[in-house]
Amino acid sequence: MLRSKRLSVKAYTDGILNSDRLILSRAITLVESNLPSDIKLAQALLENIIPHAGKAIRIGITGVPGVGKSTFIESFGEFLTQQGKNLAVLTIDPSSQLSKGSILGDKTRMETLARNPKAFIRPSASGIALGGVSGKTREAMLLCEAAGFDVIFIETVGVGQSETLVHGMVDFFLLLMLAGAGDELQGIKKGIMEMADAVIINKADGDNIKAAKRAKVEYQNALHLFPASESGWIPEVKTCSALQNTGLSEIWETMEKYVRHTQTNGYFDTNRKAQNLNWMKENISALLEQEFYTNDAVKNSLPEITKAVKAGSLPALNAARQLIQKFKGK
Repeated sequence: MLRSKRLSVKAYTDGILNSDRLILSRAITLVESNLPSDIKLAQALLENIIPHAGKAIRIGITGVPGVGKSTFIESFGEFLTQQGKNLAVLTIDPSSQLSKGSILGDKTRMETLARNPKAFIRPSASGIALGGVSGKTREAMLLCEAAGFDVIFIETVGVGQSETLVHGMVDFFLLLMLAGAGDELQGIKKGIMEMADAVIINKADGDNIKAAKRAKVEYQNALHLFPASESGWIPEVKTCSALQNTGLSEIWETMEKYVRHTQTNGYFDTNRKAQNLNWMKENISALLEQEFYTNDAVKNSLPEITKAVKAGSLPALNAARQLIQKFKGK
């Protein structure tokens, strides 16, 4: 039934290169599938579209709970489309570890942008993938680039390792923060701040404007304490109000300035090459794990060895070594 709904590789490829939104959506569904036949089809499709990808600016967006990520993405996305940009938004909804289900409500939260003919919003479930991103976010990004989108947003769920993983697949990393919520620097993870290419203080409107200005100074001072980044870029702090659409043009100017800076000094290209290499290594790890757990010898031995580990009669390290030996046929 599922196979009959699939298109040919050529039909997927032609549809994407012709910016057909329906075929793009179906292609993303294809690459997210774990069916063996779909995996083979997706591999062929990715090989076809890869020469046409890579021309977009990839922007990662994360932020503290309640910062208004969806409102910001909708307002900033509307601003970019008014500048003539074609925007793809890849949003990740966390999956329940019990039911494996996701709400996938991002289109509901971004109603105006969802109706914008120059924007494409694709919510995906994180599934079992760690780090608050979908296991196929990178593939979806490449498909969107091949379909002609100029700017790609990747919104994280803002938990755990998500910032690190998204940082490893984008050109520019945006951290949204709030002002007026107590000590601005208290509890801020140094690692997240060091990854940020820009810190944006949202909700700088009404009675919160003064607090936002104070926070801007504090964040800027804090960023100066960090060692220089590999890109040679000094992160900037901006304020905005996604609700009132203020400060958005300054944020885009910062992003354009960053791209010019990193393209001039060669970091932009070097970083993308490094990301591609890391992507390959991550896929090797994932594929080896999949091969391991589907191996007949491992599957046959796993229940007994698992029972022994739970009972405490077999050390976990010894159990792992035994299973690997069985996987290797020894």
